[in-house]
Amino acid sequence: MRYRNLGTHGPRVPAIGFGAMTLAPGVYEDVTERQATSALLEAVDSGQTLIDTADIYGADGYSERLIGRVLAGRRDAVVLATKFGGNTDESGRFIAGLGRPAQVRRAIEASLTRLGTDHVDLYYLHRLDPTTPIEDTVGAMAELVAAGTIRAIGLSEVSPATLRRAHAVHPVAALQTEYSLFSRGPEDELLDVCRELGVTFVAYSPLGRGLLGGSVRSVDDLPDDDWRRGNPRFVLGNIDSNVGLADRLASLAAEAGITPAQLALAWLLDRDTLPIPGSRRAEHVRANGAAADLAAALDPEILRRLTEAIPREAVAGAQADAQYLAAIDTGA
Repeated sequence: MRYRNLGTHGPRVPAIGFGAMTLAPGVYEDVTERQATSALLEAVDSGQTLIDTADIYGADGYSERLIGRVLAGRRDAVVLATKFGGNTDESGRFIAGLGRPAQVRRAIEASLTRLGTDHVDLYYLHRLDPTTPIEDTVGAMAELVAAGTIRAIGLSEVSPATLRRAHAVHPVAALQTEYSLFSRGPEDELLDVCRELGVTFVAYSPLGRGLLGGSVRSVDDLPDDDWRRGNPRFVLGNIDSNVGLADRLASLAAEAGITPAQLALAWLLDRDTLPIPGSRRAEHVRANGAAADLAAALDPEILRRLTEAIPREAVAGAQADAQYLAAIDTGA
């Protein structure tokens, strides 16, 4: 496993982390506690020791609670990242007001209890609170850094302008945004701003929510209650086109002697990002972790051809529905 610093002065972390959203039942397909435990332990044992979760992953903070139990004796072996401020109401709309300083303090105390630890290594604001200036939210997070409750500050799905404002209050170590061969928006400006400020760019959903890894080839592959059935990229018509694009990835991966998921992750690593794939299956977790070393030996020509094979304008459907996208800070 290759390593890098988190932000300019942050801890040393693996080049590929582990996204723990998939550990919670009901997020994608149902997962048993035994399966989730096996996947989490495989992540740590295979070197994916940056564990990324959130207080909303699963009912009553299920993902955080599981991590706290499973890693109780291995806390020093991992870099724990969690998030706050991403709660939604019954209609699925993001709740305003969760970025207020008092809410920040309440949220971290609840997460620390569930995780069974006295500090979090990286603490993210999950979504920008439109009712609270980012300076106030980050100011409260900076107080947590000073107190030793958190080690570094992260933001998720914010615009370049918001990132600059936040970074002026306190250094931001990481910016997390959806980025993959199928979601290329960060290439417009955000990646450059992160490089300028020394902020690590963390790519979530690096495998296109299953499309790029080859696990989903039709709507019928999704359980009836899978939320992806409502995602524009998975609806009838769009999914057929997108699977065709994923087949181009698979063809190049076969030529390189690696899996499609490993090639998709190598493509992200080549762009100086830190992907955090998640999986319920230990064998997939192990294969994802191996992508860092495989990427180092990959012929750059394969990556160039891959970029040409899947142009960003060819992907069918928006990355999410209108309600979800409305909560993403675009700076407009």
